[in-house]
Amino acid sequence: MTPQQRIRLARRHAGLSQAALGAAVGVQRSAVGHWEATQGKHPSAAHLREVALVTGVQFEWLATGRGKMSLSSDTALDSVAAADATLVDDPLELRLLAAFREAPTRAKAPLVEVVEQLAELRTGRTRPRVGAGGNAHGER
Repeated sequence: MTPQQRIRLARRHAGLSQAALGAAVGVQRSAVGHWEATQGKHPSAAHLREVALVTGVQFEWLATGRGKMSLSSDTALDSVAAADATLVDDPLELRLLAAFREAPTRAKAPLVEVVEQLAELRTGRTRPRVGAGGNAHGER
């Protein structure tokens, strides 16, 4: 299987369109189309890593074809870079985080907005809005 076929399979496995994957990774739909084309361009390692994270497949499989495509639940958190990991001790917070991670990409921003609105109603305080995948300044 070619790298282009693995990217297409990972995207389809995650139920994403080229446009949705591009948005999640931070590129145009046409870039995803190029990555999937028979004689297509190869994504950067950083973009390939994002594709793996967004689609829930192992980076090694996506990059090389070795290993299994999908992450097992036991190894999913081990595959996250330490800088991206979140340590959660509260069971309710863990449930919320698990629900967010399992939600389709297109549902994540609305899910966060609902939780933020509920928190604002409860506390009466507003928080600065953070852009998708970034900080309050829209940086990634």
